[in-house]
Amino acid sequence: MAFAPLPPRAAWRHGTAREGFEVVWITPTPAGGHVLAGHTVAVEGPEAWAVAYTIEVDAAWRTTAAAVRTRTPEGEERHLRLDATDGWRLDGHPAAHLAGCMDVDLEASACTNTLPIHRLALAVGEEAEAPAAYVRAADLAVERLDQTYHRLPDEDGRPCFAYEAPRFAYADVLTYDASGLVVDYPGLAVRVE
Repeated sequence: MAFAPLPPRAAWRHGTAREGFEVVWITPTPAGGHVLAGHTVAVEGPEAWAVAYTIEVDAAWRTTAAAVRTRTPEGEERHLRLDATDGWRLDGHPAAHLAGCMDVDLEASACTNTLPIHRLALAVGEEAEAPAAYVRAADLAVERLDQTYHRLPDEDGRPCFAYEAPRFAYADVLTYDASGLVVDYPGLAVRVE
């Protein structure tokens, strides 16, 4: 599947699971990859949090690095650096529990569901597993998240994927735009720009 060029920025309103807003700026690199630099601020239950991220992908949409910052409910600022160029490393230390993960998926982001969609380039009817290095918003804990994408027929000209993350008992249809950015992530976010 070929996607249209990505816009220079996108934004989502987060709702249901949390109330918040996410904005990302997307910059192509000279080597054909992209840098996604975004921010999400939200209130989830009794907690408020803010997450800033920068994710680098190569021309094949493989995650090569991610830097994530958050401010904890106690006001502490935490930083995380993921490096996937030579096996996953967390703040410089090997992260064997992330072996086989090809993408980074941020709890704080709807945008990160763009990464596997581009990398997998599934045709209608195809399905693929897409395990990801999943980063929690409040404390930046990183764990493996097994997830599956199944390409469905387009709806009103928009690509659709049946998405499943068994760990969270989540299964629904995610709708994307022609650029491969999430437009509707049921229960999490809706694209507003």
